[in-house]
Amino acid sequence: MVSPGNPLKEAKGMAPFAARMASARAMARHAPIRPTAVERRLKTRYTVDTLTKLPRLYPRHRFIWLMGADNLAQFDRWKGWRHIARQVPIAVIARPGYDRDAHASPAMGWLRRFVRPARQAKNWTKWSLPALVLLRFRPDPTSATRLRAADPGWHRRYTGARTAARSSAP
Repeated sequence: MVSPGNPLKEAKGMAPFAARMASARAMARHAPIRPTAVERRLKTRYTVDTLTKLPRLYPRHRFIWLMGADNLAQFDRWKGWRHIARQVPIAVIARPGYDRDAHASPAMGWLRRFVRPARQAKNWTKWSLPALVLLRFRPDPTSATRLRAADPGWHRRYTGARTAARSSAP
């Protein structure tokens, strides 16, 4: 989900939505995922509101919230975080340098009693909620923060290409 704007981050310096969406599509080109602008379409800014509206939009689908350990470390700062945990199972992907903070976080203190073994992840649709699974595999060391710092104008590649494509269209 490409967010129209993270309420916990400064809007100043954020790349335009179109560039972030194009970047997500490029990154997912060879992966079994599809970036979506559903929060923009639903006009939601907070995950709790998005997750409340999604079942109405997709009544035949079941959802799982996938986030990195960096987000779990500050999950207690999210609007309605306990409600989120009661709405959907949560899967947390290990992120280099965040495990200690994630496991020591106030949210994990509350969620700890709802942790499921990773081997049960394939049955997540049968879990009673709240439910949390900690996914362990070799984490991707890529950091969006580091990538942006190394190339502050990264988004111009996407907005410029999109503008060029429009201007060359018949």
